[in-house]
Amino acid sequence: MNASAGNENSVSPLKAGLTCSCPRCGEGKLFSGYLSLAPRCEQCGLDYSFADAGDGPAVFVILFGGLVAVLAVLIVELVWRPPYWVHALVGIPTVLVATLLPLRWLKSLLIALQFHHKASEARIERK
Repeated sequence: MNASAGNENSVSPLKAGLTCSCPRCGEGKLFSGYLSLAPRCEQCGLDYSFADAGDGPAVFVILFGGLVAVLAVLIVELVWRPPYWVHALVGIPTVLVATLLPLRWLKSLLIALQFHHKASEARIERK
């Protein structure tokens, strides 16, 4: 089954994205690992081969997660002026949480939006 078939009854892309579930039925799991997609939905049978989030999730995580991490380190420096080991103690977990936590949700959200809007690779039609 392709991505555009049965799209009119799909669940909200926001709900499917935040729950990491199938963008069509909202019941099946989208991932088989932390970031690896399952081959298809175990509930409705939607083939996930259409799904390609590309570098989108990583770009958003770098921009927003990096902003959070840098602000946290700057605040710690300006308020307490600690030694470098304290920066490492605060900065490394902050970067890990700010980047790894939202990555799965962002990838799921972008795939759900791709399904919802029937987005696909551009094709040139020749006459």
